[in-house]
Amino acid sequence: MGQKIIHITKEGLAHLEAELEHLISSRRPEVAEKIKQAREAGTENNVEYDDAKNDQAFVEGRILILENTIRNAAIIESPESPGIVELGNTVLIHNQDGKIEQFTIVGSTEADPVNGKISNESPVGRALLGKRVGDEIEVAIPAGAVLKLSIMEVR
Repeated sequence: MGQKIIHITKEGLAHLEAELEHLISSRRPEVAEKIKQAREAGTENNVEYDDAKNDQAFVEGRILILENTIRNAAIIESPESPGIVELGNTVLIHNQDGKIEQFTIVGSTEADPVNGKISNESPVGRALLGKRVGDEIEVAIPAGAVLKLSIMEVR
């Protein structure tokens, strides 16, 4: 079975690669040293040893996730169709409350709604993909409401 392609920007991929390097070169040895010290102190059945083993499990799990993400990453290139919402575009919308909002459509790995980065897999992200300036869309959101959005600009 093939792995799921993970859409990511160049900056997002660089961030993940830096995190992976830090975990491998710094955190992994730090945790190994904590385990070694707990063993040498003869405290294998205590909280320090258990904490160090838990840290090790977390670090190794995160390393596996990052390696898989990086291996399956597909860089989001500049959008190919001007004026049509695609991965990587920034979209200015007018919502039903009269507010103007700006979203950048990114892969799920980089989604950060608080900072205006929404996933192409989110309800709003999916609804915006393929639309143009002037299009009005309705989006059913998990809370059960329906958002009405009008696309003002695509860049």
